[in-house]
Parts: sequence; structure tokens; C-alpha cells
Amino acid sequence: MPTYKFLIQKITNDPRNGGYLQDAHTLGFKHLKSIQVQDLYFIEGQLSQEDLQQLALKLLTDPVTQTASWDELHASTLNSKTDSAIVEVSLRPGVTDPVAKEIVRASHELGIKNVQHTATGKRFEIEGLDKSQIPLLANQLLANNVIQHWKIGSIEPSFPEEVESSGQVENISIRALSDDELLALSRDRRAALDLVEMKAIRSYCQKENRDLTDVEFETIAQTWSEHCVHKTFKAKIEVDTGKANTYTVDSLIKTYLKSATDEINAPWVISAFVDNAGIIEFDDEFEISFKAETHNHPSAVEPFGGANTGVGGVIRDILGVSAKPIANTDVLCFGRQNVSFDELPEGVLHPNRIMSGVVAGVQDYGNKIGIPTVNGAILFDEGYAANPLVFCGCVGIAPKGKHKKNPQVGDRVIVLGGRTGRDGLRGATFSSMTMDAKTGEVAGASVQIGDPIVEKGLIDVVVQARDLGLYKDITDCGAGGLSSAVGEMASKIGCDVELKKVQLKYPGLAPWEIWLSEAQERMVLAVAPEKLSALQDMCDTFDTELTDIGCFSGDHRLVVRYDGRVVVDMDNEFLHEGIPQKRLKAVISEPSIHLSVSPMDIKPTLLKLLSHPDIASKSSVIRIYDHEIQGGTIVKPLIGIEADAPSDAAVIKPVGTKGMKGIVLSNGINPGYGKWDAYKMALAVIDEAIRNVVAVGADPERIAILDNFCWGDPKRPETLGSLVEAARGCHDAALLFRTPFISGKDSLNNEYLGTDGQRHAIPPTLLISALGMIDDVSKAVTMDLKEAGNEIYVVGKFEPVFGGSHLGLATGEVNEAVPDIHEITPQVYKALHQAIKDRLLRSVHDISEGGLAVAAAEMCIGGRMGLEITPLLTTLNLFGETTGCFLAEISPANIARFEEMFKDLPFKRIGQVASDTVLKLGETSIDLEDLVQAFNTPL
Repeated sequence: MPTYKFLIQKITNDPRNGGYLQDAHTLGFKHLKSIQVQDLYFIEGQLSQEDLQQLALKLLTDPVTQTASWDELHASTLNSKTDSAIVEVSLRPGVTDPVAKEIVRASHELGIKNVQHTATGKRFEIEGLDKSQIPLLANQLLANNVIQHWKIGSIEPSFPEEVESSGQVENISIRALSDDELLALSRDRRAALDLVEMKAIRSYCQKENRDLTDVEFETIAQTWSEHCVHKTFKAKIEVDTGKANTYTVDSLIKTYLKSATDEINAPWVISAFVDNAGIIEFDDEFEISFKAETHNHPSAVEPFGGANTGVGGVIRDILGVSAKPIANTDVLCFGRQNVSFDELPEGVLHPNRIMSGVVAGVQDYGNKIGIPTVNGAILFDEGYAANPLVFCGCVGIAPKGKHKKNPQVGDRVIVLGGRTGRDGLRGATFSSMTMDAKTGEVAGASVQIGDPIVEKGLIDVVVQARDLGLYKDITDCGAGGLSSAVGEMASKIGCDVELKKVQLKYPGLAPWEIWLSEAQERMVLAVAPEKLSALQDMCDTFDTELTDIGCFSGDHRLVVRYDGRVVVDMDNEFLHEGIPQKRLKAVISEPSIHLSVSPMDIKPTLLKLLSHPDIASKSSVIRIYDHEIQGGTIVKPLIGIEADAPSDAAVIKPVGTKGMKGIVLSNGINPGYGKWDAYKMALAVIDEAIRNVVAVGADPERIAILDNFCWGDPKRPETLGSLVEAARGCHDAALLFRTPFISGKDSLNNEYLGTDGQRHAIPPTLLISALGMIDDVSKAVTMDLKEAGNEIYVVGKFEPVFGGSHLGLATGEVNEAVPDIHEITPQVYKALHQAIKDRLLRSVHDISEGGLAVAAAEMCIGGRMGLEITPLLTTLNLFGETTGCFLAEISPANIARFEEMFKDLPFKRIGQVASDTVLKLGETSIDLEDLVQAFNTPL
């Protein structure tokens, strides 16, 4: 059957060309003159010239901006310039190609029924590069060998094959294995299980008097993975403080995180730590859910797909609590963008490439589904070069009391959404292991490929099915695939499922691969038989596949069959409760303190801080995302006269709710503090997240938080010691602010083992995401200066220090204790909130990265106004960092009321909004234009 090759290109210069050229120059290909990119489509079928023309005009091109040419693949006359090199890229066999699938569907809707198969790719015309460098450019920029292959000249497409499982099941002898052989089995199958865990499996097999199938062994490995069961956070840890005394922590989760939430006992918390997402009360009618996940290891291997499916996964977490997704957040941590290849460990993608891929992946998913991305952050540190961190968050809304978690005997096990493939195999154990130079080669199957259009159908089906009461339980089919989703749902009741019924998208999958695949866009539901017909009709309406794979049995065992043959028959209690508790040792070192501060010239120091990648404008990324879709975003991530200043938090009024009540979202993260003192880092980032939502008007007595811990290898006592300290800090800060944790996640082993034996670990990184409530969104306050003549106050206990500060990052090493938080801070926040409710404040901005001077400069940029500050002009006061403090703009008419309200709390008048466009810091004057230019330094 003939295959036609379509070449699509822009009539005018494609904006991607400049992006590729800039990236190539950044990667060291300085002599490259140009890269011209075109899209390739391969279409197989008996097609007439009229069919081909219709495909080109109506489906494959925008006739206003693009042109199309085509020919049969092996008779192609699609030529290029004689002095150009051509590189063509396409997906490897078996890699999900959502665009190709949609082309087949759309072609049939156009009436062109003879389209059989399609595939996509890209074509690059390269000028000015020595031919010997083309392979290097292709490998480092144009293609990702994990999921793509490339060729100089014309490439052959990979079309999908007929899908049928291999049906092969392997028996694994375990009962007679020695300890060394047990560890070898764990290593060979990438199970990431230690000897104690493997011995527990051996004992189970001896008790059952049988060995395991490969499906059973892989089920245990995923269920017991660090990613799924949080072994380190549930471990019994012996802690050595270095002061001749030790103590034991029996579960970090119970001791520090859940215990804080339990002690606070906030009546508005509906669900915490027990479901796919945390849930709090919004009003009498609705509840709000919130979850943040990480997708770090996949994003290091395949940045676009890793970030893309990270967003998709956390959206499904919200669906898993029967809520409609209404907002996304993303916090991204990358290596330094200007690092040379010589400085990177072997096998690591360049941080510039990782960043561009991750940003594109985040944008692709949320925007296509129609969910705004409203809050986030981007940080840079050399420790993230081999291990980028990709935090993806999602907020949902649902009618109160609609979420069901009660499967019954006889209910059907239903899979909704995408088909199952080989993508995402062993993803849970992959994320629980240290990466090395061979990770990209062996972990390709762990990378998942997203299809946001399928997920949009899932959202539509689940929300309506919830309202009609068509299911009794629901969960996301994420880490561990069906093994985790079905296994957890049936953990208290038992089930019997048939894998041959699972719809496949790849050929030759073995039963264990079907069972474990983390292929995207799938949900598992418990549905009463009498409700199936109505659910099927709804799925047909939204073009969403429904597959009935079994039933809930009531015998408390997990039974899985393939074509009638039993491939899993396991006791639920062993599978979910039989994992041995880890016993670990932690060592806590005293933070080092060394004072080294010199007077600095104010103007160049401030401009250097404003241009630092952590502080500089992220508008080039933010503007890629849609942060207004759904029409509920009140305070956006960029605000001010030119909409280019950073908002402290986002404010959303959920569409369809009554009154003026809204939600407020922010985050706190500061790995610079984590390098010095993990305990104080936890205090500081919780304070920052809370301070940010309070700054725009959130009620400090109605804030919930999420924790996301990203750490190195916890088997190293010093690394585990810092993790213990961070968890302790979370506990103490949560109690101080009376702010409960409602959900969390940890991602450990964020390390890379180089071929030289050197370990490259991330800095201890804790992300705190805050979800607040604001009674009247019309009273929300932004950080941009409003009117000349208004007074500027520092509000809060202002005690700046240099430890872990951005001044040290921008100007050299400055060592000192990191900021602490103060007992009076919660009272400051309550008073500030009341002042905002009473409309006493015109603008508010938190003092954080870069200190008071940076906060003042950002307020000037937002309002395009000047500011004069007279006291607090020492290097420490201007550039030191502190917790618990704001800059507040107050009109003269409101000063008396404000000062009376704060009479027993710390505050200080420090300046006035000026009519000219100059920031005056004592005798130093800095033009607003210089501030804007420094702040807009490209990342």
C-alpha cells in the first residue's frame, strides 16, 4: 500500500527556527547559520490526488500561513537547498503518537476512509555547520534518542502494528534463592527492592508453597516501591544528633506531618492524606481539592513527555476525587543554562534542552485541555543539572458529598480512557532509583507519552458520571498502572480481572506489561452492573473508550487472569501490609555559621540581583501558558501597568459558585536555605507560601498546605538527617501558623551517578503549596505601586540575614545563619488580613528573594512609578533576607487607622511613592528604565 510523505512549512519564517538556532548556539554550535524546521506527515492508504489535496488543505495545513507539498515516500521529490544538510526525525516503533491517531480519525470524518495509518515527524534544513557535527547536533538538540530516531536524508516512518498480547508468562523461582541471588533478581528486574524486602517475598512464597509468576513479582515491586508506598517516610529512623544522644522517629509522616494536621483539627478540612488529593470546604455547596506531584526522573530522560505527563497525571489525581480541574500550578528547577557540555556528566541532557522541553510539555497539556496555569516558579542551581525537578499541581472543585469510595461485591472493574501500551513500564520503581549514564538507554519504556485530547474526554465523562451517581469508587491509573489502581481499589474487598479484555495500542505486550503499564489518560472505576449501560452511552457521547475487565469479588484476594489462565493470585494483606518497615540511620550535623559581609555599592548590586535567573522575570515562560481560560482568574501571575511584574499569588473565583468568594494559590521554595539548614528552610518556605497568599488577601485562618519533598539518596545518613530536620520544621511551622497539611508527596534518590563514580545530588528541596480562601475577590490586593504620595511601610519583624541569600548567589559566597521565623508572625498576618479587608492598603508585596531592595524595585516595575526609601540603607537591611515581612503602600488618609491596628505589632515607615520614575535608596538613584531592563534579562 502506498505511503505519502507530506512536507508542511510556514509561508513566512517559522518562529521555531529562531528558537532552535538560539538553543544550538547556547549548546556550542556557534558557526551554525540557520535551522529551518518543517513538519512531516506520513499517510498510508489508497488515496487519489483529490484525497491528497483535501488532506493538505483541510487537515494538515493552515492555508493562510502554511504551504504543503507531497509525494510517494520512495519517489519523493521534496528537495532542499543544495548547500543544506537534511535531518529527518520520527518516533521510534511503539511510541505513542497522539497527532497521528487524530489524523486518522479526522480523515475518516472528512470522508477519506482509505487512510489506514499515519505517522508524524520533523525535517530540519541546516546551514553553516560542518557535516561532521550534524550527528552531534541531532543527538543533542533535534532528537531525543529515548523516543525518537533520526537520519541524515529521508527517514522511514514507523506505523502502528496490529495489537495482540504475546500471552507469555514467566515463572520466577524464589523459594530456594540465596540472599545474593535475591538481590541479583531485584537488580536484574529493576525492582528497587532491598534484601529485607526480598526475603519477605521469599518467606511468603515458602508459606504459600509456590513460586511467583513474573506478573506477581512485578506487582509486588511496584506496590512496594518508594514512589507508591513512601518507605522512607514510613521508616523507623534512628537519629544521631552528634551530641552524644540519639532518638527514634517512627514514621516521618505520622510523627511530623499527619500529627500536625491532627492536632490542628481544622473543621473545614474534609479529607487529608487518604485519597488522590486533599479536600477542603469552599462554601455550603462546594469543596476544593488540591494535589501537587513530581515527575523528575522522566523529565530528565525525555523533558517534553516527562513534564507533559506530569501535568496529565496530577489532573487525573483531581479527577480521582471526583472533582473538575480548574487550575494548574508548576514549579520547575533546572541546572544553570550557560553550563558547558564539558561540565556535565556523561549521558545528561543539557539544562537548556531540558528547560525548553519541560516548558513546552507543561504548556501543551494544560492549554489543550482548557485548564489555566496560574501559579509557579522557576529556579536554577548546578545541583539540578542532571536531576531537574518538575512539580505539577492541580486544583479542582466539586459539589460537596459527591465523591464515593465504597466499591461493593459484584461491582464491575471498569477502565476508562486511553489504551494500554508499553510506555511507562516500571515507572514507579524507575522513579525510586538513582540515575546514571545508562538510564536513558534502559528507561525508555518508563517514559510516558501524553494525549491531552483523550484526557479532556475523561474529564467530561467523569464529571457527568459523578453527578448521575454512576460509580461507587474511582482512582487514577498512575504509578504502577492497573496493578496499583485496581490493586488499591480492591485491597479491602478483592477482585478478579481478565487482562485479555484490556484494550492495547502496542503489539506483543506480555501480561505483566499490560498489568504494570503506566500508559496515560486512564481511570479505573467501580460500577454497579445496572449502571453500565448509562455510563457506556456517556462514553460514546464523548468518544471515550470503556472496558469492563472484571469484578470485585469479596474474597480479599487479588486474582488476575490472562485468557482464563490465572497469572496473579495473591493475598491482599501481604501485598498491601506485608512490606517490612525500613530501619534507617540519620545523622544531623550542626549548621556552619561564618560571617563574611562587606559593604557593597547599592546600584550595581541591585541590578545584578534583579537580573539573577532566580529573580529575573519569568514572563517569557508565563506568557506561553494560558492563565485566563475558564474565566475565573482574578489576580494573574503577571500584573501591573504593563502586566510584567510578579504577583505574590493567584486569585481565582471558581465559575458557577455564588457570591464573591475565591481561592488563593501560592508556593514557597528555597533550596539555597536547604544547603545550610534544612530545619529552618522548612520553616521559611512554609512561611513564604502562607505570606504570599496573605499578601493578596487570603484569610490566614483558612489556609491549607501541601508538602513536596525532593531529596537525594536517603540511605546516606547525612542526607536522611537533613530530611528528618525538614520534616520536623514542617511540623513546627504548621502548628505555629495553625495551617494543616492536606496532602503531600516525596521524590527521593534525585541523584546521578557519573561514569567517574561521582554522585551529583540535588540540594535539599522542599516545595510548599498553599491554598487559601478570600471572602471577597474584589478586595484582593496586588503588589504594584498605585499613587504618588502614598506611604511605604515595612510590616513584620524585620531581621534580615545573609545565610543562603540570593546576594551570595549573585555576588559570591556569603555564609551566615539562614532566616528564622518569629512567634509574633501569625499575629502580623491576621492584622494585615484585617487591614486588607478594611481596604486600608493600596498594595502589598512580600519581602523574599533578594531582600527589601528587590521587593521595592519590583513594586516600582509593577506600577511604573518611583519610590523613595530613607532608613534601613545598610547592605544587610537592603539585601539580607527575612521571613514574615511585607512592604505595604498606604494612602495618607488610612495611616492613623493602620497604625492603631498595628500598635502592638512590628512595623516601620520607610518611604514614600514618588511622582518621578526613580527608585531612591538614600543617596542612590536608579532609573525605572534600568530596573525594568535588568529584571527582563533573558533566562
